[in-house]
Amino acid sequence: MPPGVFAHMDPTDAAQPPVPSPAEPPTGLHLGGGVVLEGKLTFAGTVRIDAADFRGTIETADALVVGDGAHVGADIRCGSVVVHGEVTGSIHARRSVELRPSARVRCDVVTPSIVVEKGAFYQGALKMS
Repeated sequence: MPPGVFAHMDPTDAAQPPVPSPAEPPTGLHLGGGVVLEGKLTFAGTVRIDAADFRGTIETADALVVGDGAHVGADIRCGSVVVHGEVTGSIHARRSVELRPSARVRCDVVTPSIVVEKGAFYQGALKMS
């Protein structure tokens, strides 16, 4: 039987999504819908935080997307960061930072490449490395 397929399901389990196979790593993570997290987030791939609050540290060699409605108060160390929402703390990006028109960023940024689109708000120090 393929992974994630059950021979018998109890009717109370019918609303539960199938459990992904451990052999199939997720391609990305999406946090939204009023989620509130505090701590250290490390990952591979792309993570998108939408309509959620996150406080702590975020570390990856890959990409972070802070979506509309997200509030992130963190020390961020990523390959690249795209901001549509709100970020306070610090951003260290190895490749790039993009601030979209709805972005509200109040933090210091260290990156070799930054794009600030018309309408974005940015307050902080910028160091181009």
